[in-house]
Amino acid sequence: MTEFAGVVPAIAEALTKRGYSTLTPVQAAVIEAEMSGRDALVSAQTGSGKTVAFGLALASTLLDGADRFGSASKPLAVVVAPTRELALQVQRELEWLYEMTGAVIAASVGGMDIRTERRALDRGAHIVVGTPGRLCDHVRRSALDLSACRAIVLDEADEMLDLGFREDLEFLLETAPADRRTLMFSATVPKSIATLAKNYQRDALRISTQAEAKQHLDIDYRALVVVPSDRENAIINVLRYYEAKNALVFCSTRAAVNHLTARFNNRGFSVVALSGELSQSERTHALQAMRDGRARVCIATDVAARGIDLPGLELVIHADLPTNPDTLLHRSGRTGRAGRRGVSAIIVTSNARRKAERLLRDARIEAVWAKPPSADEVSQKDDERILSDAALNDPIREEETAFVQQVLSGFSAEQVAAAFVRLARAGRSAPEDIIDTPAFQPSGASSGQASGDRGPRPERSEPRAPRGDFGDAVWFSISAGRKQNVEPRWLIPMLCRIGRITKQEIGAIKMMPENTFVEIAREFSDSFVEALGPKRMLEKGITVTQLDSAPDLSAAPRKPFVRKDNAGPSDSKPRWKEGGESADRPDSKPWAKKAAKPGFSKSGPKPTDDGSKPAKKPFKKKAY
Repeated sequence: MTEFAGVVPAIAEALTKRGYSTLTPVQAAVIEAEMSGRDALVSAQTGSGKTVAFGLALASTLLDGADRFGSASKPLAVVVAPTRELALQVQRELEWLYEMTGAVIAASVGGMDIRTERRALDRGAHIVVGTPGRLCDHVRRSALDLSACRAIVLDEADEMLDLGFREDLEFLLETAPADRRTLMFSATVPKSIATLAKNYQRDALRISTQAEAKQHLDIDYRALVVVPSDRENAIINVLRYYEAKNALVFCSTRAAVNHLTARFNNRGFSVVALSGELSQSERTHALQAMRDGRARVCIATDVAARGIDLPGLELVIHADLPTNPDTLLHRSGRTGRAGRRGVSAIIVTSNARRKAERLLRDARIEAVWAKPPSADEVSQKDDERILSDAALNDPIREEETAFVQQVLSGFSAEQVAAAFVRLARAGRSAPEDIIDTPAFQPSGASSGQASGDRGPRPERSEPRAPRGDFGDAVWFSISAGRKQNVEPRWLIPMLCRIGRITKQEIGAIKMMPENTFVEIAREFSDSFVEALGPKRMLEKGITVTQLDSAPDLSAAPRKPFVRKDNAGPSDSKPRWKEGGESADRPDSKPWAKKAAKPGFSKSGPKPTDDGSKPAKKPFKKKAY
């Protein structure tokens, strides 16, 4: 087994049995001679084999020259992972890797029966894999004894810090013996990870594989620009266009996960959800459904999908923009693993394109900016898949010949071909119509150019027509106006979202006290009315009515001008006629001063009958 030189023989045998012929760069780096017995801070591409890497790194320390482990008592190593799914995945990987060594590997994760875990720890385990909170709980309850621990591994260390596990990690590191090995594995090494490594590692070796610098070569990034109302339709068309064996759709909230799951189920997609509100059993079943092919689309939040490995994952869709570049990299890193290519499609609404530009620039990603696949493009792709189907290209087998002749004798070739096409298309969700918007190119970038290379803004192919030359249009009346605090800044997005138009199809907006008149381009007026539905309603209580002609705005009443200082209009005439009628409002009530309340006057003491002022009362200082 010369190809695995430096690997413990029992581990090398397991690698060969698993089908490994060579090691990835990060796996080869951790078995170098200079790595022996040392702490390490390892950063490598997501999907580059980090789990097997730290399994290889631990082997020499745990076996200590032996071929097999002795009886299990106190744990020799602890592996800490940020999520339940990743911890259980690590346990499965280590089980086959250490199969020939007789190692006992236990899991300790939140959401599982803590009593069952405690019994497993009491029976003994060589390696314990778990999440930070549950491991700390077992240590505090004296169910997990770290006194014999020779090594601690922090997998996805940057994510654990982001999730707020710093105190739990520090507790575990301080509880373990001071002479233990500490291995930190992470896709990125921000300042927080460097600080943790400095405080809890000794003479650590920094390993950054060559694959880290080329972490996007196996992933095709596509930024797809849509109007906000077409976001879900764009996701449907992307799923249909690629027809990936497995696809992962990322949302920012649990509510968004639930919404898209319901929508895609109704559209006939085999879909599962993965969010924090699910029980451990539900999450496990969801992932298993993806692995065995019963489901092809998984909709998940960032935390729920952290570290999961779905074999054959070909497509990642960002339904909501990630919050930072690291999240974008981690999401996309679920595909393009182990040398296979994948696609990362970022759905960019027109009002969030600059945020998307910044994310791609900060992540140093070169994305192709385009429009999402149209319904025609999806149908064309379906036809290409049918023509390349093996069922058409494979030779006719001997046992099929008789029935083939029977079919051809009873039906024409056209009928047989039509039946084949219908069967091939059966069960597939119909593609959606997408509002045709110009594909956005980042400033100064051509297709495929890095979005961070800024230049002058591209010129419009055609100058925008002045509002006065909007063209043929239809007027609509909306049952809300200034008195209902209607403002264009929220009315225009609402019209675009619900009416399935863009702001380019909206002309003049005339706001009145009780209603608002809106001009819509005539060629889009029918689709606008259809999108509003039979009730012609924008939202509860606000209806839309189509007008036969332009509204007469000349007779609209204007709000009267009122000056707060009671001064008259610009000719400086007094507004009120003292002791009589109003100077400019003859129908108003006679002017009269209000009688002052007894014992109180804003203007001071009243004069006496002879006109003299009454004597002031002496000032008395109150004692406090």
